[in-house]
Amino acid sequence: MQVEVVSPERITFSGEASMVVVRTVGGGDLAFQSRHQPFIGVLQISQAKILNDDGGELFAVHSGFVQCHGDKVTILSDVSEAKDDIDVDRAKAALGRAEDALRADDADEIMVAAKRRAETRLRVAGATTEAAV
Repeated sequence: MQVEVVSPERITFSGEASMVVVRTVGGGDLAFQSRHQPFIGVLQISQAKILNDDGGELFAVHSGFVQCHGDKVTILSDVSEAKDDIDVDRAKAALGRAEDALRADDADEIMVAAKRRAETRLRVAGATTEAAV
């Protein structure tokens, strides 16, 4: 099936895949394969897995939408970053700042989201051993 991962800045991925796995709000992890029923969902801050004969690719996606129709899956994300494009040092610094802010106010939704974005970037880049959240 044809897959595109798109952000406002660029097309992060365009190619063929045998399966796409994303995390949606209220739906948990969803896997799409060829001829999946039509679907539109809201993405969580998480990783997107695109599996193909070569193994696959991981992307950090920061909100947005996923659409599946026929043999095409489109991920439209506010930000999408391929594994090799992630600046690990910058993500670690962002995680530290978010954790510091959350120690002062653990209900700060902006910092909760910032922490989740940093954790997702680090997970996709392979810079952490934590399980996917």
